[in-house]
Amino acid sequence: MDVSRSRYHHPTPWDTQFEALSLPEMFARTTVRRGAAPLLHFLGREYSYAELYADAQRFASHLAARGIAKGDRVGLFLPNVPIYVAAYYGAMMAGAIVVNFSPLYTVDELSQQVADSGTRLLVTVDVPELYGTAEKVLRGSALETLVVGELAAMLPTAKRVAMKIFARSKIAKVAYGSDILRWSELVSGAGEPPKLAIDPNEVALLQYTGGTTGTPKGAMLSHANLSINAQQVCGINPFGDAENEVFMGALPMFHVFANTALLNHAVASGASIAIVPRFEAKQVLQTIGKEGATGFPGVPTMFQALLDHPDLDKTDLSSLKVCISGGAPLPAPVREKWEARTGTRLVEGYGLTESSGVVSANPYDGVRKPGTIGQVVAGTEILLLDKEDPAKLAPDGEPGELAIHGPQIMQGYWNRPEASAEVFVEHGGKRYLRTGDVAVQDEDGFLQIVDRIKDMIAVGGFKVFPSEVEKVLLEHEAVKEALVLGLPDTYRGESVNGYITLVPDAAVDAEAIKAWVNARLGKHERLETLGIRDSLPKTMIGKLDRKALKAEISGES
Repeated sequence: MDVSRSRYHHPTPWDTQFEALSLPEMFARTTVRRGAAPLLHFLGREYSYAELYADAQRFASHLAARGIAKGDRVGLFLPNVPIYVAAYYGAMMAGAIVVNFSPLYTVDELSQQVADSGTRLLVTVDVPELYGTAEKVLRGSALETLVVGELAAMLPTAKRVAMKIFARSKIAKVAYGSDILRWSELVSGAGEPPKLAIDPNEVALLQYTGGTTGTPKGAMLSHANLSINAQQVCGINPFGDAENEVFMGALPMFHVFANTALLNHAVASGASIAIVPRFEAKQVLQTIGKEGATGFPGVPTMFQALLDHPDLDKTDLSSLKVCISGGAPLPAPVREKWEARTGTRLVEGYGLTESSGVVSANPYDGVRKPGTIGQVVAGTEILLLDKEDPAKLAPDGEPGELAIHGPQIMQGYWNRPEASAEVFVEHGGKRYLRTGDVAVQDEDGFLQIVDRIKDMIAVGGFKVFPSEVEKVLLEHEAVKEALVLGLPDTYRGESVNGYITLVPDAAVDAEAIKAWVNARLGKHERLETLGIRDSLPKTMIGKLDRKALKAEISGES
């Protein structure tokens, strides 16, 4: 079943041919055209295309001098700060593969993914929490080098001075040396990147995800995957002249949604981004008003938080042309309230890490269908597979597992050939990515997700893996068995909820165990509730039965 082409509402024709580019080439082309125009607005300071491109070149030169060769991994453990852009493209200019790491990671989580990816060099900033985590990983793993950017140096002069005088507690005491280097020194002076021929089909980025099941895996995204997905996103935007647009950069750039919909989208089109280090509703509203943001990609929890903020109705949002929600289902009340109070259209889209970020979206102009994830972007085909046998198609008119074929689909999982084989299926001589989501499609090509095969929990756009939380629960001496479920949450989409049984004679309550567990989890993974039960449901062969428990809990609510 190909997407219906008879009433395709996106402005880009379905069969558009895109140009497969390396990301450094895409950046170079736009820099030639845009030069001194701003690529980033950061807390009152502008960074031009030319400035960030030059920093990227100098960083690439330094990496080559340190023996970082083609295919080596360079990690980014960064919030939304200007050096992210230079480090991202600069690593690729050196032929390296970028590995995105969430700033929310604990030492154990970062260590595991550094080891799995084989990351040699890691870039972070001198924020105490981030530097402290990165330095511990450096000392306890095969990581060779840590590069530390100074947050104060990225600010406008007045803010830089104020931070150094009044906010010293927010600056880490960095032990610079042979294996801990200062970013500002690496990008000072002259520097030319190595002369490398980068094939667009080479891997550019490892983006960690849980895939359809299990522990996080590195999705291998090529330069072509990422550059074409950026072009696909450009093709559906409503901007007549994208070079005059300012995107609100509240999404974290380490996340695949932001990587495509913000960073690569802006660079492909020549737009600029007004970034904030992390999402804070008041600061986002101030930034939209000050910088005249025209486009705002976000997750549902961001729009809900802005609706809840008292400054929303006092903020001039007249510059906003369109907002897009992704990362989790968009509740209808959030969409309705946002549009009523701001006068700005909020549309829902869909994507996965394995698809470089964007698969489909409701049209920004013209017909849209609330409650759907819209139509696929140009060049993308979908099938609905039988839910029991992916070698077959779902019967006509019935829901099926959504499978995707297109130029943005990943190459596979890093060092996981079995997992890669499991997630792909061939139909009609084409390779389709199985999403684990069950969907229906109407006569106009609009897709609606109606169920989910996988157990992954979507918390405010972040993915939480029940097995990982269960593993921590079982580390508590009083816990005998554990199951973790995602349950509907009006604010975050889903919340993480645990259910346990205790060892005999355990003298501890649920709140004490919850506090113990949450201290060992990332912020997005933390338990909302924890229930102690006499027993947990099991299958006929004695395995804990998450599906049965979820049905039971849903029946009680």
